[in-house]
Amino acid sequence: MQPLVWLALGWRDLSRAGWSSVLHGIALSLGGALIVAIAYQRFWLLAGALSGFMVVAPVLATSLYALSRAIERHEKANFSVVLRTWLNWNQSHFNKWTSDYWCMVQFGSLLTLAATGWVLTSAALITLLAPVPIHTPLDFVQYVILAKEGWLFEAWLGIGGLMAAPMFASSVIAMPLLLDRRVSVLQAVLCSWQAVLVNPLPMAFWATLIMVLTLLGMGALLLGLIPVIPILGHASWHAYRDLVDPTQWEARESLSAPDSQFGNA
Repeated sequence: MQPLVWLALGWRDLSRAGWSSVLHGIALSLGGALIVAIAYQRFWLLAGALSGFMVVAPVLATSLYALSRAIERHEKANFSVVLRTWLNWNQSHFNKWTSDYWCMVQFGSLLTLAATGWVLTSAALITLLAPVPIHTPLDFVQYVILAKEGWLFEAWLGIGGLMAAPMFASSVIAMPLLLDRRVSVLQAVLCSWQAVLVNPLPMAFWATLIMVLTLLGMGALLLGLIPVIPILGHASWHAYRDLVDPTQWEARESLSAPDSQFGNA
C-alpha cells in the first residue's frame, strides 16, 4: 500500500510548492485540450494521442521532481527551480553532447518515439479494422468498445498494454534518477526495471493508480489534470526515494539558488 503514501506526500509537496507546481497541471491540461481540439473529429487519432500523452508524462514532470527534491533538501521550491530544470542546469559542461548533459533529453526522445509509435499503431488498428469510420468518441464507444462482433477493442487494449508495460517499467524510476544523479540512460533504465521486478505488486498498484487518476482527470473535461498531474509528479519522486538507494552515484548539483535555504520545509 506504499503507493498511497507516495500520493499523500505528492499532495504535501503540491501544497508547499504552490503555483510553481499547479502551473504544470494547467499547462498539461491546456496541452490535452489542444490535442482534443485538433483531433476531436478524428477519434481514431485522438484515442492514441491521449494515451500516448501518458507515455511521455514522466518527461514532462521533470521539473516537478526538481521541486520535490528542493523541498526535501529544505531549499526554496519556486519557479526559478522550474526554469533552471529546463533551461540552464548543468551548464558547466563545455561539450554537452559527449557528456551526460543530454541523458534526459535522450531518454525523453526515446519515450517520445515510443508514444509516436503507439499513436500510429492505434490509428492503424482503428481505421483498418473498425466496421465504420470512427470520427467521434461516441463512434468509438458504439463501434469499437460495444461492438457485438470482432475483437478490435480487445486487440487495441492488448497491444496498448504490451507497449505500455515496458515503457512504465523503463521510466517509473529512470527520470527522477537521471535528474538526481549522474548516471547513463542505460543505468537509469536498468535500475527502474529492477525496482519493478523486485516490487511487482506495489508497482502494479502504482501503475493502476496512475492510470485511474489520469483517466479521471481527463474525464473531468481535462480540468482534473490540474491537480492530478502535479500530485503524480511529486509522488513519483517519493517512489524513487523509497525504491532506490542512489548513494553509489555522484549527485547532480542543486537547481536552487545558493541562498535558498528556508528552514522547515
